Amino acid sequence: MDTFCGALGPKTHLGKVRKDCLNDGESGFWRERMRESMKNNLRVDQLGKSLRSERRARKIRPGVSCSVITTDHGKETLTIQAPRFERRRANPKNVIAIILGGGAGTQLFPLTSKTATPAVPVGGCYRLIDIPMSNCINSGINKIFVLTQFNSASLNRHIARTYGMSFGDGFVEVLAATQTPGEAGMKWFQGTADAVRQFTWVFEDAKNKDVEDILILSGDHLYRMDYMDFLQNHIDRNSDITVSCVPVGDSRASDYGLMKIDRNGQIIKFTEKPKGADLKAMEADTTRLGLSPQDAAQSPYIASMGVYVFKTDILLKLLRWRYPTSNDFGSEIIPSAVMEHNVQAYVFRDYWEDIGTIKSFYDANLALAEECPKFSFYDPKTPFFTSPRFLPPTKIDRCKIKDSIISHGCFLRECSVEHSIVGERSRLDYGVELKDTLMMGADYYQTESEIASLLAEGNIPIGVGKNTKIRNCIIDKNAKIGKGVVIVNKDGVEEADQPDQGFYIRSGITIILEKATITDGTVI
Repeated sequence: MDTFCGALGPKTHLGKVRKDCLNDGESGFWRERMRESMKNNLRVDQLGKSLRSERRARKIRPGVSCSVITTDHGKETLTIQAPRFERRRANPKNVIAIILGGGAGTQLFPLTSKTATPAVPVGGCYRLIDIPMSNCINSGINKIFVLTQFNSASLNRHIARTYGMSFGDGFVEVLAATQTPGEAGMKWFQGTADAVRQFTWVFEDAKNKDVEDILILSGDHLYRMDYMDFLQNHIDRNSDITVSCVPVGDSRASDYGLMKIDRNGQIIKFTEKPKGADLKAMEADTTRLGLSPQDAAQSPYIASMGVYVFKTDILLKLLRWRYPTSNDFGSEIIPSAVMEHNVQAYVFRDYWEDIGTIKSFYDANLALAEECPKFSFYDPKTPFFTSPRFLPPTKIDRCKIKDSIISHGCFLRECSVEHSIVGERSRLDYGVELKDTLMMGADYYQTESEIASLLAEGNIPIGVGKNTKIRNCIIDKNAKIGKGVVIVNKDGVEEADQPDQGFYIRSGITIILEKATITDGTVI
């Protein structure tokens, strides 16, 4: 199609252009006379040769013609611009976020023996659920559902206390697993996809009628992410499904869903937690993700973060009609959808950690205490929210503290804390040595008179008693550790179950159970 660009004087009339005068994108000028209403003659020079269809047929190449219009009168100009095509912007009001919090949390046992995985404390004063919730709020997404099933009492309580505020036209709702009439309705959640399937009727509710995309999030990851960038990428590429991904190395590749992508970023193969030869077959050239050759050699796999965005109609179609018996997104829905839909990969280039195992949970927490951590909760522009507890500042009396995080409301007396996290309301008595330890704190205070009374009766108060040495340990909430206790796992035991004695060992890490009592002089 030819394009005419020019500067016109006022009250200018254009004559008809001969049909045989078209731009062919080559050199040359043709001239045509035009008459202006003020009887001025204008000469129009347009790029292109005169094509005469009656003489010879010629293929016309698309191009742009430029014209120069001259006149003896009038210096006013009129600029005619071509129509501009606006980029469709992601709108947080058209998005629903679903946070999956219903898993049994077997890999985080015994921390999940009485607590849902998203309610497990992290970073001294937060809960895991605060990570996706805060990311949603900071991204402007205020329509949030949390799906729960196992040990959900503390999680429900935390959500009500922290996010039970007004969200304008938004909301935060807990959708607990429930039984409904019919054979299928008698079952609990069978997997991540089944959990969403059981509540698809919610997405068709009147208040959610304008929802164009559905964001699926996990409740056991540590990261800071602007979901609107993720959604914008999804819209720009007209994706049916977009999967957020990161490069990973050999050591943990088999813990994730792995993918292969083409040069345009479309996922062409997806395999959930492959082993052996199947794992080797999922190696990819991660230089396509922007990694240097050296980094690509160390991280030759592309792993799913478990963060997805679906077009609403596509998600409902997949869950209801196309794969009505598929129960899991990672192992069933996504691998099948790759063959039939436009499934794109979104490369996340910041810190992300799946803390769904004891080892990764322990390492990720202690990494926060480093001098220059890769991830930090301290960002005034994108803060992380949690339940306000209105605790006093921590009181520290002649202590040695190095590379550690001390939460609110603690009492530390002449103790040593190194590379550790001390949770809120913790009490460390004289001579305590804490190193490479995550202490989750307490849910309530015991007064000085109560502590003195317990000690006088030969009982043990909440906290850590005098001259106790603890290394490489996780201490769950409200634990009572007596005087002269040694917890160092000096024999290097990797796995042990001693619930009667108040502890487990997982991956060489000693875990003191919630509300456990470790008597004076115990050696672990």
